[in-house]
Amino acid sequence: MSNDLSSEAVQLGPAGLLGDLVIPAQALGLVLFVHGSGSSRKSPRNRGVASVLQQHHLATLLFDLLTEEEALDPSNVFDIELLARRTVQAIRWVEQHPDARRYPLGLFGASTGAAAALVASVQCGDQVKAVVSRGGRPDLAGAWLAQVRAPTLLIVGGLDTHVLSLNQQAMRHLTSSKRLEQVPGAGHLFEEPGALSSVAAFATSWFEKYLTKERPS
Repeated sequence: MSNDLSSEAVQLGPAGLLGDLVIPAQALGLVLFVHGSGSSRKSPRNRGVASVLQQHHLATLLFDLLTEEEALDPSNVFDIELLARRTVQAIRWVEQHPDARRYPLGLFGASTGAAAALVASVQCGDQVKAVVSRGGRPDLAGAWLAQVRAPTLLIVGGLDTHVLSLNQQAMRHLTSSKRLEQVPGAGHLFEEPGALSSVAAFATSWFEKYLTKERPS
């Protein structure tokens, strides 16, 4: 499969955020990963999901939302406004990239990154075709939740009871096409055997449904 992948190390936005863009042959869409607090583009869980998406002809872009210096300030990792702004900058970068711009765009957010992804989806309008949240905190999107128009999938571990409750509440505020999937026996980090595979399967199905509607010409 490696021979069928085009990989590129990139820098995004005014802050020069580091990212990794992977485009498989015959790609049908692009998924931008928005990582959670205390994580980065090197997140093994996000990279695991990205690998599965690539196998299903979906390009992926994993990037750092914060510079190394910014990441040292704990307040930044929970600054949803800042994280959303960086996500929007990444989306604008995609719009200018000669290859990435060709594909329908989806967002995959984890933890606090899910809130940033949802806010960014509103701010970028029709540019974002679908959103998936893994163990996310959509509640942190606040009043933006009711404005989300992109089809949204919330994935939560069945044992992650607090976050599950927050996601159930968020579902009541979402007015777009929406779905909540529980992974039985999984905690917040989906470290249990088979848990991350379930996340990847749910995400792949959602993105295939909503991104491949608009194939590049």
